[in-house]
Amino acid sequence: MEFKITVISDTHTRHRKCEGELPGGDILIHAGDFMSSGYSPYEAEEFLNWFDAISGYDTKVFIAGNHDRLMQSDPEWVKFILSNREDLNYLLDEKLEFWDKEDQPLIIYGSPWQPEFYNWAFNLPRNGEEIAEKWSLIPDSTDILITHGPPFGYLDVPGNQDIHVGCERLRERIDEIRPKIHIFGHIHGSHGYYYNGHTHFLNASILNERYDYANLPLSFVWDSETNQISWENN
Repeated sequence: MEFKITVISDTHTRHRKCEGELPGGDILIHAGDFMSSGYSPYEAEEFLNWFDAISGYDTKVFIAGNHDRLMQSDPEWVKFILSNREDLNYLLDEKLEFWDKEDQPLIIYGSPWQPEFYNWAFNLPRNGEEIAEKWSLIPDSTDILITHGPPFGYLDVPGNQDIHVGCERLRERIDEIRPKIHIFGHIHGSHGYYYNGHTHFLNASILNERYDYANLPLSFVWDSETNQISWENN
């Protein structure tokens, strides 16, 4: 079954910059960091209003990122603010399940955690048991995985540096379960796409490391049976 998908990440309150590049389709995904400092309810609500109002997509999914502090610090506010936005699917260590025409399941799983990075949100010690436990929650049958940060070794190099900063424990879990698609952001300087033979990796950051709008949303058609994708605008 074919799905038309658009993915974005790391909009940091500049989400309206990309709204002319959202062609519509089956699924729109945001992989976190829609806020700046992460303390302002106004920032979060303005993004959610915008995301909710986008037309042309059957399903809209998002997770939080390390800049989205409010999503971790005030879960009751999050519950309240999402209560009247039934078209938005916020995933916090949970899955969203579809059924295709042949009654085969399609599982999307989302999680915001990343290795500790200054004093931001959803941080856990690198290589510790806590972060490994978070990744162990990812179902073996996950088709599309959404995390805020990248796995170690895939699209995880900050600009002008020769280091990999992705999560080693996440890489271990991905190598084990082999999701068909893995969507993330966080490392703005590694925006792009890579395919390792069984998983399509997409770093969907739309801002560069100077926080300028530099990268178009990634839009593609995905065949869930063959795991082939064809690009819409890239």
